[in-house]
Amino acid sequence: MREDVGRHNAVDKVVGAGLRDGALPAAGTVLQVSGRASFELVQKAARAGIPVLSAISAPSTLAVDLAEECGLTLLGFVRGDSMNVYTRADRLR
Repeated sequence: MREDVGRHNAVDKVVGAGLRDGALPAAGTVLQVSGRASFELVQKAARAGIPVLSAISAPSTLAVDLAEECGLTLLGFVRGDSMNVYTRADRLR
């Protein structure tokens, strides 16, 4: 877990720590962000081998398209017991 005032910086910290610790690719993990799922965040998750990107807000259209292309599971509006699944629902139980 890493924190920063910006989502992108926080993700960079998570990926950097994984790289430093030899934990990449990060198969079997979920990257949870506290805002929108952008194209850039999908890129970072895919490059780090993180199979699931989960956001509390909506993904951009470009993010959905790239997640589909990369085979990444993309979730949006993840709040409480509900979520929208945009790509690769087959990974969810």
